[in-house]
Amino acid sequence: MQQSGLIMESKSSRFPFPFQPYPIQESFMEALYTALDQGKIGIFESPTGTGKSLSLICGALTWLRDYEEKKKLEAARLLDGPEKKCDAVKENSTGQTSEPDWVSEFVQKKAERDMVNKLKDEELKRKKREERLEMIRHNAQLRYAMKRKANEDDEAVKLLQLSREGVESETFNPEEEGLIVAEYESDDEATPKSRVCDEDDDEDLEEDHVTKIYYCSRTHSQLAQFVHEVQKSPYGAAVRLVNLGSRQNLCINPEVVRLGNVQMMNDRCLEMQKNKHEKQEKASDSETKRRRGAPKATCPFSGFENLMAMRDEVLVKVRDVEQLLQHGRETHTCPYYSTRMAIPAAQVVVLPYQSLLHASTRKASGIKLKDQIVIIDEAHNLTDTISAIHSAEISGAQFCRAHSQLSQYCERYRSRLKAKNLMYIKQILFVLEGLVRTLGGKVGQNPNTQSCQPGSELLTINDFLFKAQVDNINLFKVQKYFEKSMISHKLCGFVEKYEGSGVITHSGSKNKENRRTEGLGRFLQTLQNKPTDVSEQQMAVEDKPIMASPMMLVESFLFALTNANKDGRVMIQRQECLSQSSLKFLLLNAAVHFAQIVQECRAVIIAGGTMQPVADFKEQLLFSAGVTEDRILEFSCGHVIPPENILPIVLCAGPSGQQLEFTFQTRDTPQMMEETGRVLSNLCNIVPGGVVCFFPSYEYEKRILGHWDSTGVLQRLQSKKKIFQEPKKASQVEQVLGDYSKCIQRCINAGSGQTGALLFSVVGGKMSEGINFSDDLGRCIVMVGMPYPNIKSPELQEKMSYLDKHMPHIGGKSPGKALIENLCMKAVNQSIGRAIRHRGDYACIVLCDHRYARSGTLQKLPEWIRSSTHTHTTFGPAFASIRRFFLEKRQRPPL
Repeated sequence: MQQSGLIMESKSSRFPFPFQPYPIQESFMEALYTALDQGKIGIFESPTGTGKSLSLICGALTWLRDYEEKKKLEAARLLDGPEKKCDAVKENSTGQTSEPDWVSEFVQKKAERDMVNKLKDEELKRKKREERLEMIRHNAQLRYAMKRKANEDDEAVKLLQLSREGVESETFNPEEEGLIVAEYESDDEATPKSRVCDEDDDEDLEEDHVTKIYYCSRTHSQLAQFVHEVQKSPYGAAVRLVNLGSRQNLCINPEVVRLGNVQMMNDRCLEMQKNKHEKQEKASDSETKRRRGAPKATCPFSGFENLMAMRDEVLVKVRDVEQLLQHGRETHTCPYYSTRMAIPAAQVVVLPYQSLLHASTRKASGIKLKDQIVIIDEAHNLTDTISAIHSAEISGAQFCRAHSQLSQYCERYRSRLKAKNLMYIKQILFVLEGLVRTLGGKVGQNPNTQSCQPGSELLTINDFLFKAQVDNINLFKVQKYFEKSMISHKLCGFVEKYEGSGVITHSGSKNKENRRTEGLGRFLQTLQNKPTDVSEQQMAVEDKPIMASPMMLVESFLFALTNANKDGRVMIQRQECLSQSSLKFLLLNAAVHFAQIVQECRAVIIAGGTMQPVADFKEQLLFSAGVTEDRILEFSCGHVIPPENILPIVLCAGPSGQQLEFTFQTRDTPQMMEETGRVLSNLCNIVPGGVVCFFPSYEYEKRILGHWDSTGVLQRLQSKKKIFQEPKKASQVEQVLGDYSKCIQRCINAGSGQTGALLFSVVGGKMSEGINFSDDLGRCIVMVGMPYPNIKSPELQEKMSYLDKHMPHIGGKSPGKALIENLCMKAVNQSIGRAIRHRGDYACIVLCDHRYARSGTLQKLPEWIRSSTHTHTTFGPAFASIRRFFLEKRQRPPL
């Protein structure tokens, strides 16, 4: 166990826990408390099965409880003490100061008065919040709701009166006018906001953010597991926890949910909110003005009063996403917006990686990190995750589509666009033309019919801007215009109105309005105002599942180009046709986006089951973000299982004496594949239950299974274990795992014939992370070869070159080469960590490649595995030790 600067205190009553914690859990919570109290950046490694989540919850919430108690005591002391302090000032005045006594006394009193007023305001807000929550707990919110409803009715009456008095009659189609107003406004005008998002409409939404813990993880299933742990913890009944998610996870509006695509759901939801705002602000008098056309759709689940009530409900009871959805349906209230309204008063906010690690998403969600606590769980791939979130890729077809749509938008509303806005729209169009030109194509033509010279090119940001001939455009100002004008959202609504409408797809009688818009609709669909040919029909079919407008992707790509020249690269990938060609931005320096988090937060905890190797993580992400060594606290603990419950083996040779070395040169040879088959056959003969075999890639899995099928190896394996294979579709994973589990249980109960199941999987695939192969599901984990990344990848080569140039060469070793080794071992550690999930579990881990025996490679294994690892240069002794291991477990089952 490794600790730095830990202050160990009494463990018996310091941390509330649902049961008697293990010693390593107590040590974990002590280290966590110290890190939070001292404002550290903590790197915590605790293997799966050691109760990491519960230790994080109890340790962090104990610190938060103590911290809030200290603040209350300090506030009480200051509120009670002003008069005493003033008396002390009078008594200590000697007349020898440089200022008159009355001046010093006035300054002292003013400072104390300001402090007291601030503390009183904070205390008042806290009491109001607690009173409101207590009212909800005792089901006394009905009177509150009725009062607010009456106020809202009064406001609606006033709005109706104003609309009757002040709305001028218009001569053009109200729908067209609504489209123009909703889809465009000058950057000099205030952006209209729906009441659901307007924090100025309710003083409760203006309250300061209390000190809170932001907990984020990689997947929604991991977040749900964390929430369940909170519910079971001693803090489950009292903590104010908010569970954030995307609209895809929290929306209950069937019209939005059916869209499926996240971006389309976001666009539709925002459009409904704007429609609702327009309906409130521009209600027309039906007696004096006849409405033409269908009314705009609004969301029936965004009633303001209901949102406020559900916000309070969210704060008084811990709920996971499923429970939030159920409560939202029962109360006819949107969980997405109500949870965001609850953020300021929450003590714990649970959210996915993207919502925390991306600055724009944080801002849109109302997340404020100043002096707060951030816990990032499952953080073994944090550097890669940040790079992926801030990278962007967009195809030639999407560039052309965005250019066509924006051109049509500009042409249609040119008379209503102010000069400054026209200027920015033309700049965006100019940039799009340049980007398409780098792919060898032209805008305004069908990208499916434009041929390109295949090839790829990797450029720095500046070189790419020069190549696109857009280096004279200030992308920072363009980005600001995107944000303020919301042109991407407006364009989505514009396209949604005209693209796919009945007047476009059906011939026959058309009214004046239909004839006027027919040409526009056809152009938007085909990108050419000409008869549709076969290729255009194919393009229309391919574009159907795509979002209404790709302008948001363009916005993300242009934002990526504002990174520093040294921190990113642009890859130009030209295919035979323009529509399939693409531009990809690669972020090389993840620290530039992580720096804001570590600078603003009081403390950041980076936790995972296997954080090794840590050295490159610290160099690339922490030191590069400006974190000093003395602010970093490292904690690593062993497993709760006894040492005899795990048998890690490095297997250097197979049964026939063939050395196991799965390099690109040797792994495809028939001798190597056959020797691997013999190793697996022998293991299946002696291992009970389930065996999980990981291959380095899908390509190699396909090749070796094909060879085994033709040589009879699969048939031999099938006689001992029923064979399963990782599915290609993520939606099929649960089904395969269920069948795999049932087969093992059936074989164990039968006691004859097949002894279990064999599951073929891939490192980095769907079953190498987040899957639980506990007990009989994973009695043996076999790692075939070392899963090195493709060193010929241009992206990886550029990353290696960047590290060699900007990172220190520790021990004379190239940081680029170290990256390759570390990526490999991180993937290995994640895969072999699928087994041993609790204290009574046991398993064997077989690393099939003699290169695992290298000292530098062994050091990158987790300490609890490394300390028990045995290296065998021949197969016989390894086979004997594995057989003995399972015989002992059969005779003396673990407790």
